[in-house]
Amino acid sequence: DLLKVDGENVDPAEVELLLSSNPVVEQIQIVGVPDARLSEVACACVPPSQTIIAKDDLAQFCEGKLARFKVPRHVVSMDAFPMTVSGKPQKVKLREAALKALQLDGD
Repeated sequence: DLLKVDGENVDPAEVELLLSSNPVVEQIQIVGVPDARLSEVACACVPPSQTIIAKDDLAQFCEGKLARFKVPRHVVSMDAFPMTVSGKPQKVKLREAALKALQLDGD
């Protein structure tokens, strides 16, 4: 699922791959959440053990490696990533949990 950030396509897998190369990132999933100005922005979902990761730290790590519009604007701690039977993260459920955590409306 591509994100549409201010009319630009963002592949969550590209962002996840880059952020996974950060030594402090154990697990990360990227989902899109609504934004009043940009329509949608990236949100990083991380397990509770990584709640020390701040969005500013992620932005600094991405500087010069990723276009600015692709950098996550939010970081949300998840107790667990909902998984499919085949072991892949369920992005729809992750997005719903991120919306709830950020107190955003998904429409």
